[in-house]
Amino acid sequence: MRGILGRLVPDDAAIRTGLRWKLSAAIALVGALVAIALSLVVHNAARVSMLDNSRDLADERIRVAQRMYEAGRTQAFGVKVDDPDIPGDLMEKVAEGRRATYVSEGAHGVPDIWAAVPLKDGRVLSLHTRFTDRGADVMKDLDQALIIGSIAVVLGGSALGVLIGGQLSGRLRKAAAAANRVAKGETDVRVRDAIGGVVRDETDDLARAVDAMADALQQRLEAERRVTADIAHELRTPVTGLLTAAELLPPGRPTELVLDRAKAMRTLVEDVLEVARLDGASERAELQDIMLGEFVARRVAAKDAGIAVRVIHESEVTTDPRRLERVLFNLLANAARHGKPPIEVSVEGRVIRVRDHGPGFPEELLAEGPSRFRTGRSDRSGVGHGLGLTIAAGQARVLGARLTFRNVRPAGAPEHVPAEGAVAVLWLPEHAPTNTGSFPMMPLSSG
Repeated sequence: MRGILGRLVPDDAAIRTGLRWKLSAAIALVGALVAIALSLVVHNAARVSMLDNSRDLADERIRVAQRMYEAGRTQAFGVKVDDPDIPGDLMEKVAEGRRATYVSEGAHGVPDIWAAVPLKDGRVLSLHTRFTDRGADVMKDLDQALIIGSIAVVLGGSALGVLIGGQLSGRLRKAAAAANRVAKGETDVRVRDAIGGVVRDETDDLARAVDAMADALQQRLEAERRVTADIAHELRTPVTGLLTAAELLPPGRPTELVLDRAKAMRTLVEDVLEVARLDGASERAELQDIMLGEFVARRVAAKDAGIAVRVIHESEVTTDPRRLERVLFNLLANAARHGKPPIEVSVEGRVIRVRDHGPGFPEELLAEGPSRFRTGRSDRSGVGHGLGLTIAAGQARVLGARLTFRNVRPAGAPEHVPAEGAVAVLWLPEHAPTNTGSFPMMPLSSG
């Protein structure tokens, strides 16, 4: 179901709202509903109470008027005898011989209060009054007070929602930022410490779960790294012996095949060991000042004189020449193995670009970066062990550099159009890391 919804509504097109505004809207909506319900209840209760008081007053007056009428006075309280305007429902009750009151809707929505009583001579004595102006004013003032109170409740609920939601969303944002740092390889980051706070809630449970997951994953990766390093280390001696023994075989095609496979195995073992060392984050750069364009031109010429090097802008950099050479040679080897000639190398300031004219990098590599032992037909020609670019990326991290990959397509061409080549770009930092892995502090200028 998640996949279906993800396809129907892309993440980029989804409406993104903050948690604080969702909470604020929810609290404001609930507050509005409660305020409206209470206002209606209070309004109706007050109206019914005031009408009941008016009916009681009319009933008391009609009783007094009845006694006065029987005593010979008929003008008390404006009562009438056999009033033709008496409502029919009230007349039905009076016909049963009962004294009764009745409320009808008058002009302009003001209730009319009726009271009637049967007389001994068979006639009907009735009293007709309207809802007092004072009562109407009281109801109007009450309605205004209820409206103002409802608005205050909604605004207060919104402010409370923003406050509570802001605190919660702030903690979640801190947790997300810390989790992203953990995902990028910062093993010393603790999500629980990042969110802070004194009050414990579900966010702390989530943070502790993420920390536990990160610790378990780190332990597992470290165990795998140690196992890989141990296996590769143990293989070095027999592989070296195998290569030495192969060199003692008599010349011929079988000997060449054995030597070729033995050398390939030795290279694989050395690469696995290098990857294990890079994963251990214990490698440190040995820095020197070099002219980058001159260095790249010399190294590429020694590797393959047929590769053209173009120095657009020369720059002096502080870096580890051995590791830089390793990155450069791995990029050239990858271009030669998976791409097509011509292979072009350019140097512009602190940026080195290696381009070939092959089918381009696979989408998995562009999306996720290099991954060891991930090869296949989608990975260019599908040969190799997937360690060359992994080592290049690891050595770039030791140098404090950034290694990016992209495919070259015609201008304005859609994604399904085949690439016209692949470009690997090494961005050397302005300030190289020290031998402790940190970056030097820039001295403040005096004066």
